Amino acid sequence: MALRDPEDGQFDSTVEERARAAAKREWTVDYRHPAGEPSLVPPDSVQWKVFRNMIAMGVGGVAAVLLEFADARIRTGVWEHSVYPVDPIGRSRRTGMAAMVGVYGPESMARKVIGGVNRMHAKVGGTTPAGRPYKALEPELLNWVHATAAYGFMKAYHTFVRPLSPADQTRFFEEGAPVAALYGVTQVAASEADFLTMMEELLPDFEPHPINTEFLNIIASGKAAPGTPKALHRALARGAVSILPPVVRQRLELGPEWDLSPIERVALKAAGRLADAWRDTTSPAWQAAERLGLPGHFAWLPSDRQRRMLTRS
Repeated sequence: MALRDPEDGQFDSTVEERARAAAKREWTVDYRHPAGEPSLVPPDSVQWKVFRNMIAMGVGGVAAVLLEFADARIRTGVWEHSVYPVDPIGRSRRTGMAAMVGVYGPESMARKVIGGVNRMHAKVGGTTPAGRPYKALEPELLNWVHATAAYGFMKAYHTFVRPLSPADQTRFFEEGAPVAALYGVTQVAASEADFLTMMEELLPDFEPHPINTEFLNIIASGKAAPGTPKALHRALARGAVSILPPVVRQRLELGPEWDLSPIERVALKAAGRLADAWRDTTSPAWQAAERLGLPGHFAWLPSDRQRRMLTRS
């Protein structure tokens, strides 16, 4: 499973030790308690609907990683200072958990988890192979990482689950502002247009790299979720490539082998709709609603019904 950069050779044992230590430090989040404590994102938000869909999160998360790795500073920082080279799936799982707690978790827990992430990032810095210095807490990089996640999740839900109105697409970006502020983001992409403007500024430095295709091959292999059909994993990886802005895909040199076939598109949409209908009682969305004294299926209800329930309560 380990990703290997052909320019860097083998990793020494300290990286594997870091991976084991990181796994032991994984947060355990109780989304049902403390009773009544609000989340950073309100329950009638677009984000509460989008983040409960695992197809949108999977496709969007892969797209976000590709957008981040396009910048050598982020790719180098992740490669040299995290466990990603030897445990990409575990690292991705922990990143996903941080995203979930930011949306559904009690505010006190969200602040604790995000504070821990910021403390780790404060130690990350260095120089890219081309000699460009970087720090993980550089505002430009923080802004881009947050924007890529918002774009990836929103675009994946809109494309493969249910179309979002232009107003709801913009709401989705805007609703991430409280979480972004805790991460130190100084420029929040408040719309897809803002995201594309930010992308244009960084685009001259985007470049292809073997890590991108190796990462996609791991996703397509199905190792992240062995119980799911491998064909769906291939569709997920190609679906992520399909929602990249075309100019980014071109810069990353992700060719026709990553084209999403018509059959794969149909399968991915079917899986997205099925995931959207599944009212998972163990999910953060269900448990967070119960914490707020709402019915567990609140995030699955139509927006107008949500508003009426919140007005009554």
